[in-house]
Amino acid sequence: MCVTPKQYGFWKNWTGNLKFICIVAIVTAFAVQATAELTQVQVGGHIRIRGRYYGNNWQHGRAARIPNDQLMGRPIGYRGTQSLFKWDSRGSDWTRYESAVLLNVKANFTEDVSAFIELYDFHIWGEEFRSNYLTGADSRHQSVGDVLLHQGYIEMRKLFDQPLRLRIGRQELFFGKGFLVSNLIVPSQFISFDALRLTYAVDNLVVDAFASKLNENNPGDDDDVDFYGVYGTYSGFAPLNISAYYFYLHDQSEIARAENTQLGRWINDWRGYDYSTTQFHTVGTRLFGKYEGFDYDLEVAYQFGKASHLGSLFKNTGSNFGDTDARYDNWAIDAKLGYTFRDTMWQPRIYMQGVLLQGEDNRDISFGEWLNPFRKPEASVSFNRLFTHLNYAPTVNDNSWLSNFYQASAGVEIQPTAKIRMHFHVAYDWVCAPFASPRTIGFAGRRIPIAPSLGFWTDDTSNDVGWEIAAWMKYHYSEDLWFMLYGNYLWPKEALTRGSFMHFNGTEFSGGSGDSESCYLVWMAVLKF
Repeated sequence: MCVTPKQYGFWKNWTGNLKFICIVAIVTAFAVQATAELTQVQVGGHIRIRGRYYGNNWQHGRAARIPNDQLMGRPIGYRGTQSLFKWDSRGSDWTRYESAVLLNVKANFTEDVSAFIELYDFHIWGEEFRSNYLTGADSRHQSVGDVLLHQGYIEMRKLFDQPLRLRIGRQELFFGKGFLVSNLIVPSQFISFDALRLTYAVDNLVVDAFASKLNENNPGDDDDVDFYGVYGTYSGFAPLNISAYYFYLHDQSEIARAENTQLGRWINDWRGYDYSTTQFHTVGTRLFGKYEGFDYDLEVAYQFGKASHLGSLFKNTGSNFGDTDARYDNWAIDAKLGYTFRDTMWQPRIYMQGVLLQGEDNRDISFGEWLNPFRKPEASVSFNRLFTHLNYAPTVNDNSWLSNFYQASAGVEIQPTAKIRMHFHVAYDWVCAPFASPRTIGFAGRRIPIAPSLGFWTDDTSNDVGWEIAAWMKYHYSEDLWFMLYGNYLWPKEALTRGSFMHFNGTEFSGGSGDSESCYLVWMAVLKF
């Protein structure tokens, strides 16, 4: 049977087809040059092993901190006030050991053509042990996390006899210091992208442009999740490097709707209850460098665009629709200034740092809004941190998820030997927009609700997350192997213990059942070969 391009939605999905045609044209143009004559093979790898201990912070499973009947009419979000945290000393603490292993092969075919393949395994210690110590019986291996293809791409250099490099296939993306796009999601877990990446590199200028597919929902429909970007860095001025970038995320996947009939859908569309696609843009710049003993790094990013998929999660009590007009409109800033005393013993470096990940909390409602059963909910949209690995508050379990958050810190680093570096800092944390809790009174260490059903009656909540101190020591045994010990201690305040929305890009509650001091300890071993 003959199927025409139109039957496949060729014109509807013209952008995707245009990209495919360009790929075919490029590959065809260089197929003659890229003869598969193997000239060199290189084998390498990467092992990361990490052990963690959390004290007085993790809840075993999520627990609802505020009953739903105390939040009547308020657009809280898809998990309500369920929290992963306890902030008390009751129950057991949390420990885990984990390993990540990468093994890669790079094959050079000609001077300017190569292929790179990398396998990846992540596992938690004790997940796949096969022997029963009681009976001595060995069972068949029950795989929890299979080995994955982490990277697999073709690389072509000197395209059109220009300083251009093209990578096609699954690959890591890492830009700048990983503020928004990194090859890690946490210190022991890697991430890669199915992408095309074109790099232009000359002496003082490097520009990357990429297009990636995050989610292929249905090959016959235009409902995928795509991520694009351009990142450029100029280093021609010695004291200051300048980067500028633009990222675009486009999510056309279908948002579930509650209508049972076409008539109901038509009526809701007429009322304005019609979700569009998520399309948001991130523009930013980074200024960084060194001069004399000073080092400095300032990164500023602004995010704007439609947040339809996030808005669909914010629904009023009894409503089947979220915020159909939700938008991103947030800033992020990471600024650091340091000075190294280079002519003194141990070369101490002092620094100050400020971080802002702007967010909002629109979960509070007025008396008039509480009375109105037909009002549309308003989403609480915070800065989306995309695919970063930076962790600003480990005991609060940042793991690159915190938003609606800002921090001020100061610290010192020393270099006692050529192989050992030590660090200490103190920080204070806040939420940008605290959550307004239902009105309560304090009694015997507990908070008793005054009028649980009156969702508009709330308390003013502090935006103080708390003090923390942190220290680490890193030992470079060799160029390829290093070890690290890290500790962080937190004195939590009301914005954390009573609860605010700052986890998971500002969508999840942090409240607990106490206000105990908490800590996080970790050791790591990293080998590259």
